Formats: sequence, C-alpha cells, structure tokens
Amino acid sequence: MATPLETWVEQQAALTQPDRIYWCDGSEDEARKLIEIGMKEEKIGEHNIFYELCQKTYPNSYLHRSHPTDVARTEHLTYVCHPDQETAGPNNNWMDPKEAKNLLTQLSRGCMRGRTMYVLPYMMGHPDSPYARACIQLTDVSYVAVSMRIMTRMGKKVIEKIGRSDDFVKGIHSVGDFDPSRRFIMHFPDEHLVWSIGSGYGGNALLGKKCFSLRIASWLGFQQGWLAEHMVIIGIEDPQGQTTYVTAAMPSACGKTNLAMLESTLPGYRVWTLGDDIAWLNVGPDGRLYAINPEIGLFGVAPGTSMKTNPNMMLTLKASHFYPTLFTNTGLDADTNQPWWEGMGVPAPKNLINWQGKPHQPSGNGLAAHPNARFTVSIYNSPMLSKDFDQPKGVPISAIILGGRRSNLIPLVKEAFNWQHGVFIGTRTGSETTAAAIHQVGVLRRDPMAMLPFCGYNMGDYFRHWLDMGKRLTHPPKIFSVNWFRLDGQNGFLWPGFGDNIRVLKWIVDRVHHRTEAKETPLGLVPFVKDLELEGLNLPAENLEKLFEVHPEEWEPELQDIKEFLIRFGKRMPEEIWHEYHALIHRLSNPSSEHFA
Repeated sequence: MATPLETWVEQQAALTQPDRIYWCDGSEDEARKLIEIGMKEEKIGEHNIFYELCQKTYPNSYLHRSHPTDVARTEHLTYVCHPDQETAGPNNNWMDPKEAKNLLTQLSRGCMRGRTMYVLPYMMGHPDSPYARACIQLTDVSYVAVSMRIMTRMGKKVIEKIGRSDDFVKGIHSVGDFDPSRRFIMHFPDEHLVWSIGSGYGGNALLGKKCFSLRIASWLGFQQGWLAEHMVIIGIEDPQGQTTYVTAAMPSACGKTNLAMLESTLPGYRVWTLGDDIAWLNVGPDGRLYAINPEIGLFGVAPGTSMKTNPNMMLTLKASHFYPTLFTNTGLDADTNQPWWEGMGVPAPKNLINWQGKPHQPSGNGLAAHPNARFTVSIYNSPMLSKDFDQPKGVPISAIILGGRRSNLIPLVKEAFNWQHGVFIGTRTGSETTAAAIHQVGVLRRDPMAMLPFCGYNMGDYFRHWLDMGKRLTHPPKIFSVNWFRLDGQNGFLWPGFGDNIRVLKWIVDRVHHRTEAKETPLGLVPFVKDLELEGLNLPAENLEKLFEVHPEEWEPELQDIKEFLIRFGKRMPEEIWHEYHALIHRLSNPSSEHFA
C-alpha cells in the first residue's frame, strides 16, 4: 500500500506529466551525476544548466546562467493564501486559497512534459534536533536539485523519518515556460505547502529557503510558540575563550553577510559563523532562547564581495569540499575560466563574458555580473564555522541585534530598556535605499525585524507573538540596535565599519555580561565613549560624539512616519507597541542623559 508521500508524488506527477520521476538520495555520486546532466542534457534557453569552472582555483565549482527575465525574488507575484485576507495582513499579497489552487492547477497541467521530476527529501535543521522539520520538494530542473543539496540536509533518511505519516512540508516547483505573466509563488500555510511555477531563481525556486524557512515556518512558529527569523547567528569569542552567541536581523544592503563572516580587528576576539540568513528561535527547557540555523549553505550576493570587504567569504568560495559550489549570473574570465564580478577587487579580465553569455562591452551592455548575481556554497567550507553548528538543540542566545541603514537620527549602537522596548525598536526598524535598490537614494523603507517580505501572516500578530515570547523566557536576551551608516555631513561615513564592527560587538558582549555601564538617552542606552575599544582607530573626537547624538527636534518627521506605519495594522497592533511609541515621544520632549549601570 502506498504511503501518503508516495500518493502525493503520484498525484503531482499526474498533473505535471514528467517523462520520468527520480527520487534523490543526497549522495555525492548523485550530485556529480546531476551536474553532468546539467552540463550535457538540460538547458535554459540556449544555455546549459551548468558550466564547469577552473577546478584548480575554484574546486568543485560551476557557473549557472538563469533566464534573463528570472534574476531575483518576485515579491509582487508572491502570495500568502490564508483562508481570510485579514490573517495574511497588509504585509502580504493575498489570494483566496481555492482561487489560487485553481490558477496553479491550470498553469501546472503538463508543465513537466519532456523533463524529469526530481523528488528532493530534505531536513531543515539537524536530523536529531527537536526543532527540525522533514520536507519534500518536487522540481524539474537539476539546478534546483543541486542547490537544495548544498543548502539543506538532503537524503533517503528523511523518507524513512516521514514513514507512513503525512506530516511533512510540501513543495511543488516547475520552471514552466519562464513567462513572467505565468509566474507565481504561492504559500498555503495551513497545508504546509508552497507551490511555485515560472521561475528558477533561488528565492522563488529553492522552496526550503525563504518560502518554507520563513513564510511557512513563521506561521508554524506563531501556532506552536517559536520564531522563524531572517537573522544571522554568530558566536563572539573573547580573549578569555568565552563565546557569547547573538543573532542579528538586518535588511538588504546593511552588512548582514559581512557580519556573519566578520574578520575581527581586535586582538583576542574572534567571530564564529553559525548562519548568515535564517534563525529558528525556540524556548529551551531552561527558559533560555535557543537558535538553530535550519540551512547548511550560504546563498549570497557576489558583487561587492572581495578580500577587502569579506575575506572569509572569499576563502569559503575557494575551499574544497564534497558539496559543489555554484555561481549564478556572474561574469566569466574566458581565458582562465574563473568567475568575475564588479567589486571583486581585481581588474576586469581582458576577455570577459557577461552574465548572459555574451562578450562584455563596458560601454555597451553594462555590468558583467548581474547586480543580484549569487553564489551557493556549503557552510562547511567556511574557515570560521562554529564547533557548535551541528549542536541539535542549537545555541543559547544572549543578545539580539537589529540593524538598518540610516544616515542620521539612529546612534551607532543602543540597548533597549527592556524586551518590550526592544520589540518596539524592531517594529520601527527601517533602511534608506541605495541607488542600486530602486534608483532613488535615501528613501526610507520600514522593514520590521528585516521580516516584512517574509512574515507569513499579519505582522500585527507577529509583534504580539514577539511580546508573548519574551514573557516565556526566564533569561530574555538583551536587544540592541546598530547603525554602521551614519554620515558626517559630507557623505562620508562616521564609522569605518567592516572588521571594526567587532568594537561594537565587544561593547554588546560586555553589556550582556555586566562588565560595563551605559548612558540613558531618549532612544535607549548608549556607551560611554571611554568604554568603547578605540585603540588603533583614527577617529576625530567630534565624529565619535556625532555617532551618538540625539536631536529631539529632528525626530518629528520620523515619529509621523512610524505612526503611519503602525496604523496600517489596525486593531492587530498590540497596545504595548503604542505605549512604547508614546513613551518615546515623551522622552524626546523631556530629554535627559543619565548614568545607567
């Protein structure tokens, strides 16, 4: 008798009509076979799925070129299909589940003809972790199958774990015909189902990533009492050998990947990587907050990554491991067969092929690498992988850091007065856009906890869930905010950033362990300058003061913008958040600076 899993696969095969069905086992031999298929048999348009790169300098590495219309997440075509629109909230596109299923069924009928259906059994989280989830994804392209093997724990044991149960997360994916008008990424939270068609791009096609690990998992967490967050997980080791674990939420272009791979400039301090993108946060038996990274891969933006900006990532990309490394939509040095991108820190090669496979003409067809060109690499390649990465119960979190890109107003670092105040800081977190983002500089976008595009339900309820989580913790982590991007008035940054951010992390760790004091401001607790480790930095005294200045008179437009954002969520916005909003107004109207131990 067929298991529920086998029955479900047969049903989807009857709809999509693949020529063949292949059940992946996650082995190294299989990965090599899939890459061979991608190099010789499968194509996207005129391009093979994979091209082998120079194996001497980039071991086990391959180049992938996606369809030219399919180079990024398509948020406007991404839907969260709760039974009612109010549950989805104003932060999500919504479609009635029946209407969505009918539409997807029409688009998916026969969509895999002439192709192989790959059945991908994978775990999100360590198989022995009580927080892990068993998942199955169907796809019709080897790029996704290989990528999911890099990003997740794929293998036959997942099928054994599912057994005769129907309790597994389901993902249906087909590249379809790449027609943007027939491209949809639909989430059905109550069914633990993601259905995606028309795209082969990572965030739209690797359904274990943002689709499940955040959108579906955030809903599961809301129902079950845990959090799925868009967060880095790192361990900060001090000179005495003590490691303090922290998470950090930062929107795009705010230094998240650089933080996850930070190369310390302070002697005796070291950062250990546990994750660069996603954290699942659970209350442990001891009442502390524990984090696991459900993934085992890194999916990062290539342009701008260099030995100067992120040396540890560059070393990761060139490390040898039995997991392959994929480069998507980068340029290619035709002479050396190596990937190249803008901001790599080396001159453009003479014979450069652009991301669409054509000779690069700087004055004609623009950038060699697409601005959203990516790498997919195993986290086990990282030279700074934490020894606790595979700890099934996760690591205990002592601090949560919320970041954003702000040219003024927001100090370099501040500590929330308490958990509730920290959640309020998270609700109003925002970033000013860069020119690369939407061709407008300095436009402020609110992105609470960096989760606005990824929360699978109404964010008003999400804020309530955060508040409730704090009440369940016996030792809630301290909550901080950071802003590496405050300007000096001449469009120069006041803070050097990159490896010197360890100096801010040191103060955060010192606060966690009660080694230092802080100064109260209307916005939160900030360092006394004497308590920051500044040796070796050539920072003018006036710059240091500007990094922590609070000018209440400049806050009126900000307060109005915060209010308009909170109003969007109506009665779902917790009263505690409004209380914190009015308390902020009061403190800004009656500023005082006090010593705070």
